[in-house]
Amino acid sequence: MSIRVALIPLLAVLLVSACSRPPEPQEQAELQAETEVSDAAVVEVDAGEALYQQNCAACHDQAVYKAPSRTFLAMLGPTNVLEAMESGLMQDQAAGLDGDQKQLVAEYVTGQSLADAGDIPQPPVCDDTQGFDVTQIPVSHGWGVDRKNTRFQPEQSGGLTLDEMQDLEVKWSFAYPNAIQARSQPVFGGGAIYFGSNDGTVRALDAKTGCLRWTFKANGEVRNALVISPWDASDEAADPVIYFADIVARVYAVGARDGQLRWSTKADDHPDATITAAVALYDNKVYVPVSSLEVVSALSPQYACCTFRGSVVGLDANTGLQLWKAYTIDETPTKAGENRVGTDIIAPSGAPVWNSPTIDEERGRFYIGTGENYSSPSDGNSDAIIAFDLQSGDKLWTSQKTTGDAWNVACLSDYTSDDSNCPEENGPDYDFGSSPMLITLDDGSDILIGGQKSGQVVGLNPDDGSVVWKNQVGRGGVQGGVHFGMAAEGQRLYIPINDMVYPEDETRYNYTIDPQPGLYAIDAASGENLWAFESPDVCDGIEGCDPGISHAINAVPGAVIAGYLSGMLRVHDGANGEVIWALDTTREFSTVSGAIAHGGSFSGGGAIVADGLIYVNSGYGIYGHMPGNVLLAIGPKDN
Repeated sequence: MSIRVALIPLLAVLLVSACSRPPEPQEQAELQAETEVSDAAVVEVDAGEALYQQNCAACHDQAVYKAPSRTFLAMLGPTNVLEAMESGLMQDQAAGLDGDQKQLVAEYVTGQSLADAGDIPQPPVCDDTQGFDVTQIPVSHGWGVDRKNTRFQPEQSGGLTLDEMQDLEVKWSFAYPNAIQARSQPVFGGGAIYFGSNDGTVRALDAKTGCLRWTFKANGEVRNALVISPWDASDEAADPVIYFADIVARVYAVGARDGQLRWSTKADDHPDATITAAVALYDNKVYVPVSSLEVVSALSPQYACCTFRGSVVGLDANTGLQLWKAYTIDETPTKAGENRVGTDIIAPSGAPVWNSPTIDEERGRFYIGTGENYSSPSDGNSDAIIAFDLQSGDKLWTSQKTTGDAWNVACLSDYTSDDSNCPEENGPDYDFGSSPMLITLDDGSDILIGGQKSGQVVGLNPDDGSVVWKNQVGRGGVQGGVHFGMAAEGQRLYIPINDMVYPEDETRYNYTIDPQPGLYAIDAASGENLWAFESPDVCDGIEGCDPGISHAINAVPGAVIAGYLSGMLRVHDGANGEVIWALDTTREFSTVSGAIAHGGSFSGGGAIVADGLIYVNSGYGIYGHMPGNVLLAIGPKDN
C-alpha cells in the first residue's frame, strides 16, 4: 500500500450504521455544561471532540461493520461532513444535534474551520449553444485511453502530434475550490470534459470554453478518471452514462447529458475499503478495483490486523447489481497468531488493487496489479500481476514479482511509538500502482507489461504470466520507481521513474544504485533500453519539490506528455526523449470562475488529449509534495 493514500484528510460520509445515537436529554445537558465557556474559565474538553466521542466514536473508532474507520473521517473537509449530517446519509444519526453542534463535529473531525472553506466560485453557466453535442464522441475507453491501458491517444481523436506540440499555450483554466490537490483525470465526450474533485463534486465543463454544464455531488472524494459509455455520432437520442467511484468505495452511474444519478452501489462493506483507481467499462459490465486503508488502522496495537483483501467487483452497467466478486487472495483471513500485546494477527490480508483493470478482449480476461500484504505471513498474491476471466471473475493465473512483502503503517516510526502490528517482513511495500499494459508487438504477438514501485519493469506472456524479460529501470522507493502510469506507442514503451529520496529509506532498503528520476524508453519485445531522459533538478531546495515523475504519462504520435513533481509539464520527442516544449506550472492562473488558482506538483491521474487540446491537473499537496488546485486546458498557439 502506498503512503500516497494512507495519511491524507478525507471523510466517512457513508456512515450507514445506526451506532451513532443522539444523546439523551440528561447527557446533552451534561455535555453542554462541560463545554460552556465563561469569562473566568478555560474549556477543559474541546466541544467538537466531546460531541464526536458521544455520538460517533462507538462505531468509527471500533471498526464496526459498514462504518468507515476514523482514517476516513478527516479526508473530505468540513463542508461535506456538515452536509452529510444535515441532509445526507448521516442525518438520522445526527438528528439529536443542533446546527452549531453539527458544525463543531464537522470542524473537529476534519481539523478545518468552516469559515476557512469560504464560498465556492463556479464557472459561468453554459448557454444553449454549449450543450451536449452528440457528434463529439468519446476519445477514450477509460483511464488508459484504450482498453489495453497503453495511454496512447491517436491523432484522429486527440488531434495532436509531435509537430503541433512544439508551441503550446494555456487556453483556459479551472480552480478547484478549497483544494490543495487536483488529481481526477478528466474524460471527454459530447463536447465536454467530466472530472471529480477532493470534495466529491463531479463537474461537466464545456471543453472549449470551460463554462459549467452541471455538477453532481458524490459521498466522498472522486480522485481518479471517470469513464463514459460510447455512442454513435449519428444517434441524436444517445443517452450516455458516466461511471466513477468515490474514496469510500461507492460506485456511481450518472447521465452525461444532465448529471442525474442513475444508480449507486457500495462495492465493498469493509470499514476501510476504498476505490482510488478508475473503474473499467466493457460489454455492459463495470469492473471495479477495490483497495483499502486498513494499513492505517493497524497503527493501533489493539487493532486486529488485518481482515481486508483486495478484489475486483463486476457490476451490471445498467442497474449497478453485483454479478460477481473476484478476490486477489483466495482464502478468507483467519487468526494466524498474536502480536506482542496480545492482539490477534489475522492473515493472509491485503493485496489491494490500486490500478484500473486492463481488458484483453481476444483472450476473454482482464489483468490487475496488486499491492503488499498487510499482515504476516505474506502470501503469493501480493506485488503480483493477476489474470481473471472477464465473464465469471475466476482467477486464471498469478505472477508474483516481489515475495515476502507484508507492511502497514505501524512499521513507520514517524507515526507510531508502538510497532506491535508491523509484520515481521516489514515491507518493502513494492506495489504495482500502475495498470498493466497489453502491447501488440510488430510480429503480431502480445506481451503484458508491468511497472512496479521497485523500479522494475517486466514483460509477461499474457497466456500464463510467465516472465519474458525484466529491466531494472529505476532504483525504486515508497512512491516509486514506477508509480501511477506508463504509456506506449506501438512497440516503444515510455517509463516514468520517480525515485524520491527519503533519508530513512537509505538504510531500510539498502539501495545499491543511485536514484534515476526521469523518463525512459524501452523496447517492448526485448526490454532493452532505447533512450533515457535524466530529469534535471530544478528544485533548488524548494519545499515539496522533487525532480521525478509520479504522474501517469501520456503518448501521442511521436511525443510523450509528462508531469513532474517539480511542477514542470514537459512534452518529449518520442524518438529520443528531448524536451520540445515545457511549462512551469508553479505559478498563479486566472480561471474561468474568476478565482485565482495555483499549480504545484504533478501526481496521480494523468492528462487527456481530445480535439486538439491537452487537459491536465497541477497540484498535489499531500505526502510532502507541492500544493496546487488548477486544471489546465492547453493547445497550440493561434496563428
